[in-house]
Amino acid sequence: MNFGQALDAVKLGSKIAREGWNGKNMFVVYQKGYPDGIGANANTAEALGVDEGTVLVFRPYLTMRTVDGEFVPWVASQTDLLAEDWTIVL
Repeated sequence: MNFGQALDAVKLGSKIAREGWNGKNMFVVYQKGYPDGIGANANTAEALGVDEGTVLVFRPYLTMRTVDGEFVPWVASQTDLLAEDWTIVL
């Protein structure tokens, strides 16, 4: 499927990935964010220069599970946006 279809699927709760990605078990999920805010942990507080526990509002975002099993906020590349090999991960 194309990226538009994959984006619709991920927003409905599916995990999505590209067949062309080299890493096994990589996928992207939709994080709903924290519209009511969440207290900053020590790492986030230090990075932002705020007190630990400061309530921060986060907008929705996409997160990728990397090939080594870690997670990172994710932004699609030009290649990802134009790809036709998106799939739903079961």
